[in-house]
Amino acid sequence: MKKLYSIGVPVLFVAAVLFFLKKFQQTVTPQENVQDDYFGTLVQDPYRWLENPDTPATRAWVTAQNARTFSLLEKIPFRPAIAERLTQLWNYEKLSAPSKEGDRYYFFKNDGLQNQSVLYARRSPGEGEAELVLDPNQLSEDGTVSVGAVYFSKDGRYLAYDVVDGGSDWRTIRVKDLQSGQNLPDAVEWTKFSGVAWSGEGFFYGSYPADENGRPLSDKNENQQIKYHRLGTSQKDDELVYEDRGHPDHGFSVQTTRDGRYLLLYPARSTSGNALLIRDLQSPGKTFRPIVDGFEHDFSVIGNEGSKLFVLTNRDAPTYRLIEIDAVRPEPQNWKTLVPALEQVLTSAEHIGGRFVCLYLRDAANELRICDRQGQVVQTPVLPELGTVGTINGKPDSDEAFFTFSSFLRPTSVFRLEVSTGAVSALSAPRLTFDPNDYETKQVFYASADGTRVPMFVTCKKNLPLDGKRPTLLYGYGGFNISVTPAFKPQVIALLEQGGVYAVANIRGGGEYGETWHKAGTKLQKKHVFEDFISAAEFLVKQGYTQPKQLAIEGRSNGGLLVGACMTMRPDLFGVCLPGVGVLDMLRYHRFTIGYFWADDYGRSDESREMFDYLYSYSPVHNCRPCHYPATLITTADHDDRVVPAHSYKFAAALQAAQQGPEPCLIRIDVRAGHGAGKPTNMVIEEETDKLAFMLDRMGSAYQAR
Repeated sequence: MKKLYSIGVPVLFVAAVLFFLKKFQQTVTPQENVQDDYFGTLVQDPYRWLENPDTPATRAWVTAQNARTFSLLEKIPFRPAIAERLTQLWNYEKLSAPSKEGDRYYFFKNDGLQNQSVLYARRSPGEGEAELVLDPNQLSEDGTVSVGAVYFSKDGRYLAYDVVDGGSDWRTIRVKDLQSGQNLPDAVEWTKFSGVAWSGEGFFYGSYPADENGRPLSDKNENQQIKYHRLGTSQKDDELVYEDRGHPDHGFSVQTTRDGRYLLLYPARSTSGNALLIRDLQSPGKTFRPIVDGFEHDFSVIGNEGSKLFVLTNRDAPTYRLIEIDAVRPEPQNWKTLVPALEQVLTSAEHIGGRFVCLYLRDAANELRICDRQGQVVQTPVLPELGTVGTINGKPDSDEAFFTFSSFLRPTSVFRLEVSTGAVSALSAPRLTFDPNDYETKQVFYASADGTRVPMFVTCKKNLPLDGKRPTLLYGYGGFNISVTPAFKPQVIALLEQGGVYAVANIRGGGEYGETWHKAGTKLQKKHVFEDFISAAEFLVKQGYTQPKQLAIEGRSNGGLLVGACMTMRPDLFGVCLPGVGVLDMLRYHRFTIGYFWADDYGRSDESREMFDYLYSYSPVHNCRPCHYPATLITTADHDDRVVPAHSYKFAAALQAAQQGPEPCLIRIDVRAGHGAGKPTNMVIEEETDKLAFMLDRMGSAYQAR
């Protein structure tokens, strides 16, 4: 791709932008004269200036857009009632599955409306006094500093934890001595996407070079390194363990086996597929030996016994299998299948109680099976209903395990699993402010444009009249081998109480049916994803659930791309569109932060004429044409360095310029928030209030306060 010319953002342009925004309250965004040459095709990029988040012009644009958006939202008469109801629905105790570390069980708890969940410890898993370990709510007054992942040392004495500022993907690793209760002075910065792997008197981690351009939330992330940090020392003295200067776009994650013998390194160049290297920490050498070369398949070590590694992989198994690889003789001809591939997708496996606790997907809902070392199913634990199993915690030498479970109508509950018998018992369940027995979830199947059979969950009141007048929200994702399984969302309950319908389409590109389903929605087949979603919308209309005016669509991140592409392809089919933190400029996404990692799913505009033409044909930013678009509320955040907010800024500007109808096209920009993780509860409730209020208001629906 060749850039022909750009006049940048000179002083006169900035002045013109500021004057225009102030005078006209941002209904049309000023354009600059930029165009790029892709294989002989000239592409205009008039909103390139919005890619720089720190200029006075961009900041003024953000301020003006938020002012316009909130001035309209504040006029919705039932917005306060929705805020009150969502606050009630959110206000229930939330617990994580406990994990035994040392002689105590650790778990997160949120009393209901706390901005961040708090880490506690107990001597027994479900009873006794809970001891406060770490309260992220004390890290900032507004709740925008959170704790990401936590990592316990092998002996349970130390806790390493990620501190997240404003929702960014950047992490600072801090350490607490759980024996003394004291926070250590250690601070490891510029880490992202690596994890922490404890070993000896310290840990391995991955970091990037410190940002030197003053744009840590938008600059491309390259040249990641793996280092070792010894407790009590400065980060500048950390030992370099691994790097690959020849491939600056490769990323690495690290893991140590539970027995502490092996250091595992996972090189990757995209979100799908990885290599696997190993280093024996009991040997004097510091070199890594390859176990698996190449990036064609996924490999993840879930446990070991001596040199025998238990590895979950989709090599020769699109729905995944569990194999044994001997680190001493790692050649593929020596691999042994422990749990064979089935029609259902094996999404995870845990080595607990000398057995393998295997989690499967059957038509996008979870099933549990316990297998012995020969791969035979010995127990099939019974789950409460059609739903999702979350984290499963347990140890190889213990018969007890803990897991979370949720559904569209059941908030996350914690269960205990006895591995030897398969017995499941409830450990905790939240008290609700609604009766789930008033509602039901059905799974339906519909045909996409090419005849592919696609599953969809539909949740609504029991015996709801299908009169074609129901306010309906259709949600989807469709990418990166990620499966959308049943999940509890308080905002959905508020919609159901109004006689609404919530639908989740399990479209191609996800992992619901394994790698084949995933690949069918990538690169030059990406439009299958949009066709599946459009067909889901048409099915809901045809079956009498709703009509286009009463139909809203929502998706986040890759799902934001889904909404943006579908609304520009079929603006007649939807009444309200809610693209969140979306990938919306498909020609330039790979130029920011970690975006180049997505190329295996999307392809890149600079790789071939064919790929450019395909991306250009559906890129939402480039396909806003003058027509009547549905009412649209775009959501993003200024600290999102996963999908930089420039995607949403440029799409909002293009959509507002193209809108020929009466419906508003708004953008709502959170301040001191990121892609979603770690967002404080009060900000989540505010955003969900605004989306539901906007949706119902634009549909002409009345909201009846509870």
